[in-house]
Amino acid sequence: MIALISSVPEEGALLARQLKRKTLLAGKPVYKGRINNKAVVHITSGMGKTNAAHAATILLEKFSPEMLVLFGIGGAYPSAGLTIGDIVVAEKEVYGDEGVMLKDEFHGTEFIGIPLLRKRRRNYFNEFPLNKPLIRRAKNILSPLFFCPPSANQGKKGLKEKRGECKIQSGTFVTVSTCTGTVKKALELEKRFGALCENMEGASVAHVCAMYDTPVIEIRGISNIVSNRDKHKWDIRFAAANCQEAVIALLKNL
Repeated sequence: MIALISSVPEEGALLARQLKRKTLLAGKPVYKGRINNKAVVHITSGMGKTNAAHAATILLEKFSPEMLVLFGIGGAYPSAGLTIGDIVVAEKEVYGDEGVMLKDEFHGTEFIGIPLLRKRRRNYFNEFPLNKPLIRRAKNILSPLFFCPPSANQGKKGLKEKRGECKIQSGTFVTVSTCTGTVKKALELEKRFGALCENMEGASVAHVCAMYDTPVIEIRGISNIVSNRDKHKWDIRFAAANCQEAVIALLKNL
C-alpha cells in the first residue's frame, strides 16, 4: 500500500474523487481505493507540523505502507528560478524555525547539542534527507510532463495548456511555522538553507518517516513566489491541480 498526505481538501480533491471510499480516523478524512491497481490510502492532515506528524503516524501505525507521498502547494523563494505551477521534489527537508536566535543570526538545533532524532547512531538535527531512489524515479517519470519554459501570458490559458509549460526541479525545502511574507525574510531563508521553497508540513512528515524507516517523497506545486505577501498574485488552484496530476502520474508509473 502507498500512503498519501495533503494538508487541506483543495490539495487532494482530485485524488479523493478517484479513491472515493471515505472514513474518519481521529477526526481526519481518509480515502481508500486503488489507482492503476495499486492500493492507496490518502489522509487530509490539516495545516501545520503537528497535524502533519499526527496524520503520518496514523497512516504508518494503521496501514504500514511501503512508502509515503506528501504533496500539496508551496511558495518558491525569489532566486529559485521557479514560476507558478512548476513542480518541485524535495531532496531534503529542513526545520526552518527549530533552534536558537542570537544577535548574530539563527542557529539550528545542532547549536543546542540535542538531536531531534537519533537513529542507528545517526543524529538528525534540523535536516531530514528524503529517499534518493524515489527522487530519481519521480524525476524520470515527471520530467517528460513538466519541461517547457513558462509563458508570459500563462494566466490567460486553461489548466491543461498551462501545465505543458511548467517544469520540474528538485532541491531543499524549508518547513516553517510562520509563513514568510516579506522579500527580506524570503531572501534570508533562501540564503541560509540554500532552499527552493517553503511549506508548513514537510520536515515533520520526513521526521516521522525516519522514525519508522518508511521511504518518503515530497512533491509540491508552486502556488506563489515568496515575496511581500499579495495573494492576488497566487494561483493555488493551478498549483494544487498540477501537483495532483504529478502524484497520479507517479502512482501509475512506480
